[in-house]
Amino acid sequence: MEEIVYTYIEGDNETDCEYEEWGLSLALLPTIYLLVFLLGTAGNGLVLWTIFKGGRERRRSADTFIANLAVADLTFVVTLPLWAAYAWLGYHWPFGTAACKVSSYLVFVNMYASVFCLTGLSFDRYLAIVRPLATAKLRSRVSGLLATVALWVLAALLALPALVLRQAAALGGDTKVTCYMDYGGLAAPGTEAAWEVGLGLSSTLLGFVAPFAVMLTCYFFIARTVATHFRRERAEGPRKRKRLLTIIAVLVAAFGGCWLPFHLVKTLYVLMDLEVLPWSCGLHAFLNNFHPYCTGIAYINSCLNPFLYAFFDPHFRRACAALLCCRPPGPRTERSGSFSSGHSHPPGGKGALAMGGKLDPATQETLFRS
Repeated sequence: MEEIVYTYIEGDNETDCEYEEWGLSLALLPTIYLLVFLLGTAGNGLVLWTIFKGGRERRRSADTFIANLAVADLTFVVTLPLWAAYAWLGYHWPFGTAACKVSSYLVFVNMYASVFCLTGLSFDRYLAIVRPLATAKLRSRVSGLLATVALWVLAALLALPALVLRQAAALGGDTKVTCYMDYGGLAAPGTEAAWEVGLGLSSTLLGFVAPFAVMLTCYFFIARTVATHFRRERAEGPRKRKRLLTIIAVLVAAFGGCWLPFHLVKTLYVLMDLEVLPWSCGLHAFLNNFHPYCTGIAYINSCLNPFLYAFFDPHFRRACAALLCCRPPGPRTERSGSFSSGHSHPPGGKGALAMGGKLDPATQETLFRS
């Protein structure tokens, strides 16, 4: 294991901290990255293939967000072999500054685009379940297109600091080339720390806290609406309620579980820089070693999304099976037709749940449609 020395300066005092990298990281992290690359490429590719192979007439409003989520994840996971090599070589970046900038930029574009897509999916489900009669225009194809353009433009803009500030260079006379954020070219002398803190807090707020709050709010109203309805249907209520609410909890927990460690570690760094937390060589060494694992956990979300947001969909599984077996999908029943196209509905209409009537099959399945 390589021993690393870094210096912390507080006022006129300098503190030298030494720590050793975890030896397991050099083998385990590349394995995680390559596994995410393989699963993410196959899973997200299958999602896109199934959506676009099915034809426009069969697409749902939520499919717009599913497709964009798959594109964001697929664009990102193709860069993971570079990061796997980076970790395998002991954090030596031999691919040049351009690859460092573009790869880092795609990481943050994926982070923002993914969370915005997931937020859009949550809001779409909220409209479909809680306010189905009053929000038909908001779930139209034109609105989906506008939302797609907006989320990609916003993600591209918020990720720009990585494209501008990332550099590949040897630091402190080391022979290894590091891909790192260089604030010196943008910030005035002495303000680098302020820029680092500001960008760190803003990325956590805009890329995790605010979207997660929106998702939780949407799921709260969805769960309340569904639970209220199923209390009235005593025959099958408990079983259906448990199944639907469990899926909602899984969707929220998967996102939070993958990204929370990454943002938590980054926030702890910021709090130490702001001297809200007392400086500790031991804590700093632990965070430095633990941060790559938190990043790897966050990356795992890019290969989980196809399973959590698409493969819970029974119709999607049937379509995948049909495509993989090179045969057209079987006859569509009334239930699968209204689930897929959103144009035909059984008696009671889409507003039945909100009005307290019987929950139609299309609306029941909406919670499975991400």
